[in-house]
Amino acid sequence: MTVDGAVVGAFDGEGLVVLVGVTPGDGPAQVEYLARKIADLRVLRGERSAAEAGAPVLVVSQFTLYGDARKGRRPTWNAAAPGPVAEPLVDAVVADLRARGLTVATGVFGADMAVELVNDGPVTLLLESAPDA
Repeated sequence: MTVDGAVVGAFDGEGLVVLVGVTPGDGPAQVEYLARKIADLRVLRGERSAAEAGAPVLVVSQFTLYGDARKGRRPTWNAAAPGPVAEPLVDAVVADLRARGLTVATGVFGADMAVELVNDGPVTLLLESAPDA
């Protein structure tokens, strides 16, 4: 992943690219739930988790996950948390993953990032925590 031509987050080999979106109602319970789910989800070769495989994780903040394009021709991002709410929660997901022993690379919050990935499989999942996680 690059910002202004400089690599800010990367890994080689098997691992997870995780796009993290935050809503205004998210908090510590959602952080813990998602970090645990990301670390333990058995989606790597041999039905292993990132924690079991020692696989790295690249976390990318992604407010556009909560874009709504059902009406008109321009999406709205009203369901996404504003930066001052979202940034500490994305940072908390990263910290929780690291506390679980995972190697985590990140992008730069709010930056225009160029993300490149090889989607091997491909496997793409949407993980959302319950409101009361």
